[in-house]
Amino acid sequence: MFTGIVAGKGRLLARRSSGGGLAFDLEADFELTDPEEGESIAINGVCLTAYNISGRKFTVDVSPETLSRTTLGKLSSGGSVNMERALQLSDRLGGHIVSGHVDCVATVRNRQANGDFTLFSFLFPREFSRYVIEKGSVTINGVSLTVNSCTEETFDVSIIPHTLELTTLGLLKRGSEVNIEVDIIGKYVEKMLQPGNSGVGETGSGKGINPAFLAENGFV
Repeated sequence: MFTGIVAGKGRLLARRSSGGGLAFDLEADFELTDPEEGESIAINGVCLTAYNISGRKFTVDVSPETLSRTTLGKLSSGGSVNMERALQLSDRLGGHIVSGHVDCVATVRNRQANGDFTLFSFLFPREFSRYVIEKGSVTINGVSLTVNSCTEETFDVSIIPHTLELTTLGLLKRGSEVNIEVDIIGKYVEKMLQPGNSGVGETGSGKGINPAFLAENGFV
């Protein structure tokens, strides 16, 4: 589990074929304090398992499934990535709850300056639009951001100078592809409200929380 608050950037030292997927050798630009072999590290928003950890360097395996759903397969040696180590229970939840399981790939539709801020517009698959809401959270290449506005196919975010400097988002340009993870809470709520699901529990009348129950009680 992650928060979308990127710890820093990393560099892809080398990539090679491995078991039908790829293996990446990476180096972080920050200290990996008390590293644990097999710990989870998010690379551009993708939760991967780190091993052969030595100082700031480590290796991860990228499965065929991950390659098919993310932009990781397009990374070249020497390329920069965003990195975040897994959340500890004592950490602040500064962003939002991020699983590290990418939902889709989006494309930069437009980039423009607005004073010290940078406004990005992204084009993404329509089937995920129901999870992206105005002033809601979205993860872009592992970075937790707030949605300014959205349509069925696009959404906009405003990025502060600090985030552009600390992450790889400053390198994005029109046509760049990014990994997107929508807010996981929305997906769970949708699942519980689907017909045939009893919801999160039983009410005193024996009914579960479902669309009919919410309408009956004035919630929708």
